[in-house]
Amino acid sequence: MRGSGIVTIGLVILLAGAGGCARFVDYGEGYSRGEADYNEPRPPKNTTITYHTVRKGETLYSIAWQYGHDYRTVAKWNDVPRSYTIYPGQKLRVRPPGSPGAADSSSTPTKSASRKSRTSRKGKTYANSPKWRWPTQGEVVSRFVAGDPTRQGIDISGKRGQPVIAAASGKVVYSGNGLRGYGNLVIIQHNETYFSAYAHTQKVRVKEKDKVKSGQRIADMGNSGTDRVMLHFEIRRNGKPSNPLKYLPKKGS
Repeated sequence: MRGSGIVTIGLVILLAGAGGCARFVDYGEGYSRGEADYNEPRPPKNTTITYHTVRKGETLYSIAWQYGHDYRTVAKWNDVPRSYTIYPGQKLRVRPPGSPGAADSSSTPTKSASRKSRTSRKGKTYANSPKWRWPTQGEVVSRFVAGDPTRQGIDISGKRGQPVIAAASGKVVYSGNGLRGYGNLVIIQHNETYFSAYAHTQKVRVKEKDKVKSGQRIADMGNSGTDRVMLHFEIRRNGKPSNPLKYLPKKGS
């Protein structure tokens, strides 16, 4: 995202289990979540990462999204219980067990999920998809490109402080600034299939576990984590980036 030079880290997916969970991560006594430790050295480009060491402020969901997997798959690989609680310093497998070319089971939804998320023949209607609305006003200055890790959503230009609203009703499952390159970030879970993310906001007006309605103001537009005022908006379906323009209504409709 930093303009066209996005930092290629997938967004956080924070999904409370069907039975709920008391907390997403054990940060340790006296710890208050804020900016991640950005001084940690990054691995060389094209490095294949098999294990990820959990840092303060991270969750199972954020790590799963960072590496492009469904959080339930990562939990299964690591025998993480349904509470999905993880700890700083813990090592998590973030590649499928087996050969390097092993298929990622998270990339293929279950049969039931596939049926629910199947598109219509016209390719415009997605079953199980919420009724989406634009998250803010402004011009789309960067579009989604399938397979390009630097363009997993759209960027919408605007003015500092203008409203950012929930694109559909749901539950806030992440509200913070712990991911490098995304600034102040909000993630909303709409159902088991769909999540949306709102990055680079100036002020966040909601907190984790808040239930929000479609159109509710959740943040103010800003330029946290980027060099221009804009909103970076993503939709993920079954844990995978999907083109928001396929879901958002046409301008003027």
